Amino acid sequence: MAGRTYLLDTNVISRIMKDALGPDALQYRARLRREPDCEIVTSVVVQCELLFGLARRPSPRLQTAYELQMRQIPVLPLDESVSTHYGRLRARLEQAGTPVGGNDTLIAAHALALGATLVTSDTEFARIAGLATENWFQQNP
Repeated sequence: MAGRTYLLDTNVISRIMKDALGPDALQYRARLRREPDCEIVTSVVVQCELLFGLARRPSPRLQTAYELQMRQIPVLPLDESVSTHYGRLRARLEQAGTPVGGNDTLIAAHALALGATLVTSDTEFARIAGLATENWFQQNP
């Protein structure tokens, strides 16, 4: 039986790409060792953001790091269940006067549709009711 599903946000993958042997990457791998039955995925929206960053500031080193990292993480497409969550979520946030950026709303909706925990260091997601988030890069996770 598989454990929890974690959807990695852009900032998580980016931090691991920037320094594969640095403290963030080591914390990431240590976290995976503590929960070996978990499923790690990401959203096609995250992939779009990463590719935009690489196109904006081309770097052979980061391109290679991206390719290596993304071989290990399934990229899930958006489906109809995501659009249902997105519509409700965006309306609720706008009515409350606390909108979240468009891509982040899609990422949150994707995590909600999957029943996944969003792994992120972006505090903006804390405003989304019902969205489970974790920051694996805190000093004492």
